[in-house]
Amino acid sequence: MDKPIIKINKKGEDGYKIISVRIKDGTLKKIDNLSSKSNRSRNELINIILENSVDNVEIN
Repeated sequence: MDKPIIKINKKGEDGYKIISVRIKDGTLKKIDNLSSKSNRSRNELINIILENSVDNVEIN
């Protein structure tokens, strides 16, 4: 029987990019509070929020 092949992407090739963002203190506190309540990392939560919000922005 053939062994299953495990495919591993090279580090950094997961489709994500590292960026730096300035966030207001109050907003960060809200994110940290949600992070604590949801047991998700700050990074994971920010990604979820952005993915669900970016298509709902209208530029006038």
